[in-house]
Amino acid sequence: MKKTNELITKDINKLILKIAIPSSIGMFFNTMYNVVDTFYIGQISTEAISALTYSFMIFFMLLSVSFGLSSAITAYVGGALGKHKRNMARLYTAHGISLFVIIAFSLTIISFILLKYIFVMMGATGQVLEYALEYTYIILLGIFPMLIGLGANSVLIALGDTKSYRNILIVGFFLNVILDPLFIHGFYFIPALGISGVALATVTIQYITLIFMLYKLYKTDLFNVSRFFKSTPEIKVYKHLLKQAIPTSINMFLGSLGSMITMYFVSMYGFKSVAAFGIGYRVEQIILLPMLGLNTAVISIVSNNFGAKNFERIDEVIHKALKYGYIMSGVGVVLIALFGKYMIMVFDTDTEVVDIAYVYIIFESFIFFSFITIFISTSTLQGLKRPFVVPYISFYRQIFMPLIFFTLVVYVFELSIIYLWISMFLIITSAAIYLKLYVNKELKKAKTQTFK
Repeated sequence: MKKTNELITKDINKLILKIAIPSSIGMFFNTMYNVVDTFYIGQISTEAISALTYSFMIFFMLLSVSFGLSSAITAYVGGALGKHKRNMARLYTAHGISLFVIIAFSLTIISFILLKYIFVMMGATGQVLEYALEYTYIILLGIFPMLIGLGANSVLIALGDTKSYRNILIVGFFLNVILDPLFIHGFYFIPALGISGVALATVTIQYITLIFMLYKLYKTDLFNVSRFFKSTPEIKVYKHLLKQAIPTSINMFLGSLGSMITMYFVSMYGFKSVAAFGIGYRVEQIILLPMLGLNTAVISIVSNNFGAKNFERIDEVIHKALKYGYIMSGVGVVLIALFGKYMIMVFDTDTEVVDIAYVYIIFESFIFFSFITIFISTSTLQGLKRPFVVPYISFYRQIFMPLIFFTLVVYVFELSIIYLWISMFLIITSAAIYLKLYVNKELKKAKTQTFK
């Protein structure tokens, strides 16, 4: 008997809540995990927070590859499940995991070779550079468990399961609260490791997460360890996954490269501005969390219903996800206006750092509406297996326009840092408008081709 696929039958509102809420909770604890790191590192010095900000940009660049492949696995496994072809879903699962293994080892080696050069190019110097290298060299040891764990999660998302990853992220958060101070300050036979201790705690938790996620994947009928090592790779399947993954990975890579470009221009205003940018980014992440859960719901529901050719349900999930996202964006603006400064002061009480960070998050809060449009639109294109325009949009908003605007602000007119934030608002808003119009056109094209 075929298993009922509720992603193509259940009420859309209930599905969004069922998928988005656990995903958002998981992301909340993942972000709070990073907040804990920032809090403890902030107790070391403002230079240490600046170093963490540089490291995060590298870490995000490494994650960019996983985002693309994760979405590809979810889209193809979800599409196969929507067609009730479980053997095909198993095939894409095995090949997706094997791709993650190859990519993880490759990125680890390349990162160790290029790390110092990249930090110097981003503007890190002196004590900030030393802290950044000390922390990140250890973090790189966690690339393998992190990527394989995300690969396993992408399969679970295709099945509509966002609770498993949520649960392990909650566990990881509480472990981090315990391990960070333990490794930083030492205890009995454990030496005081300082900033290296924060990195070691993260790597330890990544391996615990990997073991749990592989167990959850094994519990499904989509992955079998013995078959995985005995099976013969099929080039055609790899091509399908890479064709879907590369545009999204390029998009995310450009996003991380754009963050590095932004970091370079922010560093022109001093290390306190870098620290403020890093803290402000953490605060912004916390407010964005509920909206990010909508991404997971959209790609999961759209991919399954695209496989089943249920276009009315695709239209419905897009409309409702955007509505919920805009409501949450409005709430986010109010929260940041009222409590943003107090959130910043949890990490650093330096008056200059607090003022710069607060102005940054005020401007960012008004970009939330554009962010949610971009997030939902990108997830829709991934679910439709049409993400090919996404890298071009990312290049526009992350590389091309920032280089022009930021150069004018910093070098030509020598304006204050606030004009960098104004530039971000204009660039991201224009990109969101275009991408939404493009999604409408692609969805109409998909319907026409299906019902010819």
